[in-house]
Amino acid sequence: MRKTRILVVDDEPAMREVLEMLLREWGFEVRLASNGIEGKELAESYDPNIVISDVIMPQISGLDLLRSLKAGNSARSVILVTAQGSIDMAVEAMKQGAQDFVTKPLDYPKLRAILEAAERDIELRQESRKLSSQLEKGAGFGEFVGTSKPMRDVYELIQTLSSSDAFVIVTGESGTGKELVARSIHKLSARSAGAFIAINAAAIPENLMESEIFGHERGAFTGAVGTRAGCFELANQGTLLLDEIAEMPISLQPKLLRVLEDGRIRRLGGRQEFAFDVRVIAATNREPKAAVESGKLREDLYYRLNVFTVALPPLRERRSDIPLLTQHFIREFNRKHNTQVEALRDEALEMLKSYSWRGNVRELKNVMERAVILAKGEWIEPSHLPPYIVSPDSDSTQKLILPMGVTVAEAEKELVLKTLEKTGNNKAEAARLLGLDVKTIRNKLRSYGID
Repeated sequence: MRKTRILVVDDEPAMREVLEMLLREWGFEVRLASNGIEGKELAESYDPNIVISDVIMPQISGLDLLRSLKAGNSARSVILVTAQGSIDMAVEAMKQGAQDFVTKPLDYPKLRAILEAAERDIELRQESRKLSSQLEKGAGFGEFVGTSKPMRDVYELIQTLSSSDAFVIVTGESGTGKELVARSIHKLSARSAGAFIAINAAAIPENLMESEIFGHERGAFTGAVGTRAGCFELANQGTLLLDEIAEMPISLQPKLLRVLEDGRIRRLGGRQEFAFDVRVIAATNREPKAAVESGKLREDLYYRLNVFTVALPPLRERRSDIPLLTQHFIREFNRKHNTQVEALRDEALEMLKSYSWRGNVRELKNVMERAVILAKGEWIEPSHLPPYIVSPDSDSTQKLILPMGVTVAEAEKELVLKTLEKTGNNKAEAARLLGLDVKTIRNKLRSYGID
C-alpha cells in the first residue's frame, strides 16, 4: 500500500465506483465525495495528497473546488476530469494550479502515469522541506553549506586555527571558498572586532601592487597626490587575506617576507616605520609546492606563511553536499528574484551530481541562479540547466574549432577569451589552464581592447 491519500469527487456513482476500484488496486488510499461541498468538507478532515475531481457538478464546479483547495493548500495536487472539455477550460484549469486536465472516457494507463508523477512531486516537496529544515538548523558551518566528511574536516581545522594567530595558507581550486575560510577564521578569533581586509594579487596591476600593500606618502610617485595607508595598516588589530599569493610579482615577495618577519612597515616614499598587529592568511588556487618549483612563489616566503594549511576539496569530491547546496541556492534566489521554485526534478539533480564542476561552488551558484530564473514555476527541469551540463559529452572534449585562414594572433585571442569564459572570467584560473601568468593575460586583454 502507498501512503498517498486520494480524494475522488464526482457526482456520477458509476465513475466513483470505477475509480475507487482502480485506485485501491494500484495501492492508493481512497475516499469518495459525491459533490463539491462534500469534497471541500472531506478535504479538511481527510487531508488528501491528491484530489481527482469532475469539472461539471451541481452547486460547486470542479474549477471552483480547485480554487478552494489550492487556497487551503497550494502544494496539493488536483486533477480535473470532464466529458465536456475544451482548450479554454484546460488552460484555465492549469492557470489555477491543476496538476493535469483529462477528458472522459478516461485513459487509465495515462491516469496512472499522471498519479505517479503527482506522487513524485509530493515526495520532492517532502525532500525539499527536509533539506530546508536542515539548512535552518545549520547544515554546515557558518556560511559554509555541506555535511560531507571532507568539509567536516575543514570545519574542525577552522575552529582550531581561530584560537591562534598562526599564519595559514588556504589552498583549493577557484570557486571552492578560500576567502570564506579566511573570513570564518577571523569571525571566530579574538580579532573579530578588528577589520578583515582582503587583497587579490591577481586582480591588481603590478605597478600598483606595492602601494596597495605598503601604502604611500604624497609625492612618492607620479599620481600620488595624497597619503594612503596600505593593507597592513588597514588591517591592524584584524586579519589580512593575501589572496592568490602565487600571482604576486616575484620582485615584491622579498619585501613582503621582511615585513612579515619584522612586524613593521614603511610606506612608499616615507621614512617612518610603523609597527602593526595583523593575522595574515594567504590563499592560492595553485599547489603551493608546485608554485615554488616553477618560480612563482619564493620558497622562503612559502615556508614563512605555511605554518598551517587548509586544503579545500573541489565540489566533485563532495558530491553528497550538492542536494543541500542546491536547496540553499534555491532559497537564496527565490528571495532575490521573487520566485517560488520548490526543488529540482530528479533528472536535473542527477545531472548536477554527475557534472565535473571545474568552477566548483561558484559555478554551481551561477547555474542555480540561471535555473531559478528560467523555471518560472515550482520545478527546475533539465531544460533549465545549461546545455554543457545536460549534454556533458559535448563539453568534455573542450574543442576549439577555428576556420581556415585564421591567423595565429586571432587563434590565440579566441583561445584566451574562450578560456576566460569557461573560468567565469577568473584571470588567475585562466592563466593556470593556459600555462601563462596573470600579467600576460591582463596585457593580452588590454591589447584586445577589453577591460
